[in-house]
Amino acid sequence: MEQHDKVNILLVDDQPAKLLSYEVVLRDLDENLLKADSATQALEILLKTEVAVVLVDVCMPGLDGFELAAMIRDHPRYQRTAILFISAVLLTESDYLRGYEMGGVDYVPVPIVPELLRAKVKVFAELYRKTRQLEKLNQELERRVAERTAEVEASADRLRESERGRSIALAAGQMGSWEWDIASGECACDAGQHRIFGIDDAGAIQKIDDLRHYFHDEDFKRIEALVSEQGNAQTFQAEIRIIRPGGAIRSCICAAAMTPGHKGRIVRVSAVMIDITDRKLAEARQLLLAREVDHRARNAIAVVQAVVRLTRASSQQAYVKAVEGRIHALAQAHTLLSESRWQGADMGRLVREELAPYGSGDNARVQVEGPPVFLSPAKAQNVALALHELATNSAKYGSLSSVDGALRVSWQANRGVLTLRWEESGGPPVRSPQTQGFGTKILNATIKHQIGGNVEWDWRSSGLHCTLEIPNDEDDHIGQAAAVSNRENLVQLPTGALRRVLLAEDEAMIGMMMREILVDYGLFVVGPCCSLSEALAATATGSFDCAILDLNLAGESVYPVAAALRMAGVPFAFVTGYGRECIDERFTDVPILQKPIERTRLEVYLDETLGARVNGVSNDGLRPGAPLDSRAG
Repeated sequence: MEQHDKVNILLVDDQPAKLLSYEVVLRDLDENLLKADSATQALEILLKTEVAVVLVDVCMPGLDGFELAAMIRDHPRYQRTAILFISAVLLTESDYLRGYEMGGVDYVPVPIVPELLRAKVKVFAELYRKTRQLEKLNQELERRVAERTAEVEASADRLRESERGRSIALAAGQMGSWEWDIASGECACDAGQHRIFGIDDAGAIQKIDDLRHYFHDEDFKRIEALVSEQGNAQTFQAEIRIIRPGGAIRSCICAAAMTPGHKGRIVRVSAVMIDITDRKLAEARQLLLAREVDHRARNAIAVVQAVVRLTRASSQQAYVKAVEGRIHALAQAHTLLSESRWQGADMGRLVREELAPYGSGDNARVQVEGPPVFLSPAKAQNVALALHELATNSAKYGSLSSVDGALRVSWQANRGVLTLRWEESGGPPVRSPQTQGFGTKILNATIKHQIGGNVEWDWRSSGLHCTLEIPNDEDDHIGQAAAVSNRENLVQLPTGALRRVLLAEDEAMIGMMMREILVDYGLFVVGPCCSLSEALAATATGSFDCAILDLNLAGESVYPVAAALRMAGVPFAFVTGYGRECIDERFTDVPILQKPIERTRLEVYLDETLGARVNGVSNDGLRPGAPLDSRAG
């Protein structure tokens, strides 16, 4: 605190006129005057503000001046604060004595003598100011003593620092150190540095050229530039690549101290290196995991979007019920997959949870039996949706719609094929439908087309018997060959003069929705192709005006199809839940339609792309910076 710094003086009195008179008397001191009309307000000020002197009236309602002084003294910060009592009533010796016992430094009677009060307050204000100045000087002195002591200790420690650093590096296992004498070109490395370089020969590195051999050429040139252009800096840190004798590349952090010599030129470099390869790999795995979570979330939302868009019903109530049921089936499968950390789902739980509302067990009308079978994540979602459609149909028209009806669901696995049998009996008479309902289309799309299985319908008079055959080998790529042989267009259109679009999408529900949008737009749709082999076959046998390609088809990249389309001059766009950073650098100019698909964005792409082909513009898809591309990024 400087000589001219103002201090805070707190004036406490319940009478505004007296507070004003104190303010007038003390105004010439040129200090900060704070006023409080009660003990409570005074305490609030003291908790927020550093105060040098407290001038307090003894007689106040509530807490009187003596009680306020006692509370002030109880606070550690105000144990030495000057408190002056003012009173026009309590002026006996016992009153004076009590004031001093409460921590007062003076007792001023009323009427006050302005000059005397001003002088007393000034003395205590100056005393406070001087005390703070002494404390500040003492702190500064202690700081300087500590700095000087640290400098002395550092000078003694420097002699041992190098060896201690080497010991730490050796103990850490992932660290090493090396030194470079610039004048002589000699180098020395410790055992930790040899370990990072992947060598055992302690004498392998003696000269700078020996050391340079293990650095990536670009990185060592950067180190040389830092040494030659160091300016006033005497340290540097850089991420560099180490090349081991077998060609393996390790990522390291190199932190170095440079020793200046005559005219400030660097004569020695002492460096410590930390191998961060494992950490970088872990960061890459975390980034990949985050992208995969985002991709799965977008895919799940896209499937829900397809359910909402494709569901048909005769009334709003029926529509809401149908959508909620399908989303609930997807959610059940998602819950089972989450419990296994997306390793798969148990077939038995999938069936029992879907049929739980209808009752199951040994004596119930719903019988469920089968061996333990683990479904992969891709198949679990489709099987859950298929079971929901079968259960919903049975509850509306089949055995589950009647109290006398019964249902038996069984499954068995043999040679990589899971066979599930749905057998209804005792319900109302059923007959084969003349047209495919939406539930039937879902079963065909998800079981046949997406995962390469098979669906057999047996409409018996006693009840529906349905058999699902599901490929369930761990190495099965969603039954690609079966998927191709089971392909059937969900909507047949005459080719005529319609423009042709290739649709590649391995998620059946999303494919059905996108096909519907493209048909509504007025295109002839080939697809959806659910596998890479099917998409390549379609590309080789047909000509197209444009293509919509899911980036990942049943675990395989769609890039071979994209390359073939580009060679043929066919524009195309990627549909994906991944971000643009995941796209192969060969196709960074290709537009991206993010899942869940927005119909308007898809139509904007079709308008621009098909219009460009009519006008003879480039067939390689939209160029970077085109309107759709900038929005889809």
